[in-house]
Amino acid sequence: MRIIYAGSPEFAVPALQALINSDHNVVAVLTQPDRPAGRGRKLTPPPVKVLAEANRLLVLQPQSLRDKAVQQQLCDLRPDCMVVVAYGLILPQTVLDIPRYGCVNLHASLLPRHRGAAPVQAAILEGDAMTGVCLMQMEAGLDTGPVLLTEKTDIGSYETTGELTARLADIGQDLLMRGLPALAADKLTPQAQADDGASYAGKIAKAEANIDWVLSATEIAQRIRAFNPWPVAQTLLNGQQFRVWRAITDDGLIDQGHPGEVIELSAAGLVVQAGSGVLILQEVQLPGKPRVAIQELPGVRDLSGTVLGV
Repeated sequence: MRIIYAGSPEFAVPALQALINSDHNVVAVLTQPDRPAGRGRKLTPPPVKVLAEANRLLVLQPQSLRDKAVQQQLCDLRPDCMVVVAYGLILPQTVLDIPRYGCVNLHASLLPRHRGAAPVQAAILEGDAMTGVCLMQMEAGLDTGPVLLTEKTDIGSYETTGELTARLADIGQDLLMRGLPALAADKLTPQAQADDGASYAGKIAKAEANIDWVLSATEIAQRIRAFNPWPVAQTLLNGQQFRVWRAITDDGLIDQGHPGEVIELSAAGLVVQAGSGVLILQEVQLPGKPRVAIQELPGVRDLSGTVLGV
């Protein structure tokens, strides 16, 4: 098929690579405009653009798809299908109607659960045991279209957003490669999404990364996993910003102090009292310093009795 691919972040790279390696013809790649990133605020292209340009594909970076000239450009490409993977712009009905087989979307959740921009983080935050990827026929609503194919996977007990996203990206490319020929052969049965059980996962705000030690150890551990690699869970240690990259819980340990109080340095890590249960910090970071295992943190053996977050 003649395919327009629309995607932006690293999650969207494996599916584009799979299309490039296939017999399909990627006639254009839609991606977000280059934006400042990093400490130097250097103008940086989306990962999908980097791959597309390395393969000499036509790259389009419109600010909006409501522009009539952009819509005409897409029409002139005569696409059979548009594949959308974490693109980041709304597709108006005019664009949805352009391809012969419509527009399909790879979404990293088990729809209708966790529609929206941050489905992977939401699955971890809410303690879901399972997630997956859906290939969905797109319509005007936000992630409300009928589901064409689904692949499920368990969420690892200590899996972070970064790790789970990478796995789901690989699952998604396989799902897409199975789905496109079936779509062209009219061998897929669209399943309408039920309203029951639908939920929305909005964008993560940086302020959400601040650890509230009154929460249970389980809730805090989920937040630490969900916010790795961004925005990274953080608290205060003796007035300094203190990032927590990895932590675990231990049901065998009993409550021993006030929320946020450091109990001890054990073989497993730094034991900290939560609102209920205890959290064991294992990988941390101080301002301007690299991430380190907790045992490598300067002065860590003298922290017993210190209260984090104040």
